Amino acid sequence: MVVRKMQNGEISMYFEYGETEIEYLKKKDKRLAEVLDKIGMIERQADTDLFSSVVHHIIGQQISTKAQTTIWQRMRDDLGVIDAETIVEAGIPKLQAYGMTFRKAEYLTDFAEKIKNGEFDLDAVWQMSDQKAIAALSSLKGIGVWTAEMILLFCMQRPDVFSYGDLAILRGLRMVYHHRKIDKKLFEKYRRRFSPYCSVASLYLWAVSGGAIPGMKDYAPKTVKSKTTDKKNVK
Repeated sequence: MVVRKMQNGEISMYFEYGETEIEYLKKKDKRLAEVLDKIGMIERQADTDLFSSVVHHIIGQQISTKAQTTIWQRMRDDLGVIDAETIVEAGIPKLQAYGMTFRKAEYLTDFAEKIKNGEFDLDAVWQMSDQKAIAALSSLKGIGVWTAEMILLFCMQRPDVFSYGDLAILRGLRMVYHHRKIDKKLFEKYRRRFSPYCSVASLYLWAVSGGAIPGMKDYAPKTVKSKTTDKKNVK
């Protein structure tokens, strides 16, 4: 069951985890155990409606959280219910008027049409394994592998999501374990160590990457700026 808390009269849902996951990860890894103790419990908001989660993620690509929230609120205020029917009925020009790009509006209408005509079955995705669910979601226009992985974690509450395509997770790993670089082989070593609770490990690596623990640094080599003068525009 997802934890629910009241905020401004609305029910908010959070990614659920507890002592079972915490104690497992602490026993598997001493450095991560220190991170868990220093940060404490993390509350990350979840959206358990798969349709709205896909819409949210498409809207939010390459824009700030504030901009994403503004567009979503405009849609809610104007459409009322945000579902396949209302998105198809709205059409691309109206969706653009809420502040999104033409391409995102196109992705949303394509997704909504697939749901409406039965071409894509969201209910079936819930029954799939992680890999099959990622493949199914990333077949949608505007949804890549990383986005599909985030939907699995923050919507479907899958416990073992660990994304190699997430730069903040790679940064968190470098900071915790003092690596200069995280290649695929090293990443998979940590995946095996944290499994079956990679999703919880991800929450803490994101927190570390974002500066949750003062004094921790990124051990990636610093980029050396070239001292060569750019003479392309010199006449």
